[in-house]
Amino acid sequence: MKLFISGGTGLVGARLAERLRTRGDDIVVLTRRAQVGRDLYGDKAKILTGDPANAGTWMDELAQCDAAINLSGESVYNKRWNDDFKKLLYSSRIEATQNVATALVKNGTGKILVNASAIGFYGPRGDEELTESSPPGSDFLARLCVDWEKAAQGAASATRVVSVRVGVVLDRRGGAIGKMVTPFKMFAGGPIGSGRQYVSWIHQEDMVGLILFALDSSRIAGPMNGTAPHPVTNEEFGHALGRALHRPIFIPTPAFALRLMLGELADIITAGQRVIPKVALDNGYAFRFKDVDAALADLFAQPLAA
Repeated sequence: MKLFISGGTGLVGARLAERLRTRGDDIVVLTRRAQVGRDLYGDKAKILTGDPANAGTWMDELAQCDAAINLSGESVYNKRWNDDFKKLLYSSRIEATQNVATALVKNGTGKILVNASAIGFYGPRGDEELTESSPPGSDFLARLCVDWEKAAQGAASATRVVSVRVGVVLDRRGGAIGKMVTPFKMFAGGPIGSGRQYVSWIHQEDMVGLILFALDSSRIAGPMNGTAPHPVTNEEFGHALGRALHRPIFIPTPAFALRLMLGELADIITAGQRVIPKVALDNGYAFRFKDVDAALADLFAQPLAA
């Protein structure tokens, strides 16, 4: 299979690169960081320099590929949310996905698109169990995810499209867990807000595993939740993280303080979502990490630096 990857040098993309080294696929990677791409993939991939949000000659390369994995998008954790950053979050996803879909359609049918989305699709829903059939929310992130998935469906005339609604990816290298670990390192970690909101987490190995499962499973199309089967409350997660790091749990971080630091992102963190990966389970995906304690123990098997 000739496989095109956009966003292949990000946190999940880097992990995906490690797994793809053993598969033997013919890989083309589009990245704005060419040297990082070469370092990750070595001689296992053709590295193209470019921005997927901008149309370019890379689209001709994609048109010749059998499948695409599109992970492009500015990280929600990079900056405090304001109007300008929200525009960047939107454009870096929607425009990139539209370009990928256009290129896939260009050269025939029978192709595959595995496109990132997010559990933000559902909006804040308290302790309601959410599956792929649950309706979308109405906040900014939910609207972004609806438009993101709609852009991916632009390729549906030529491809099987799977939108993986990514949850909180647990990866020691960064992402959400990097923000959570810092206060624990300073012996100041604890729950966020009330602690009752749900964290729909997934270990990085299962995140990559689900992407490849979606790629290889011809019966899967449409949305697929990228979360572990057992979401936990923020308080439960905090205690599990404390156990993994051998650190005590302290008082909660007040919601208003989080809002000062993160802007609108804080509202999403303090509301939470209880997401179940029904499509993955129904189609036989075998999660390696179903339990949050086991997942965090695996990530932090080596102790933190002081």
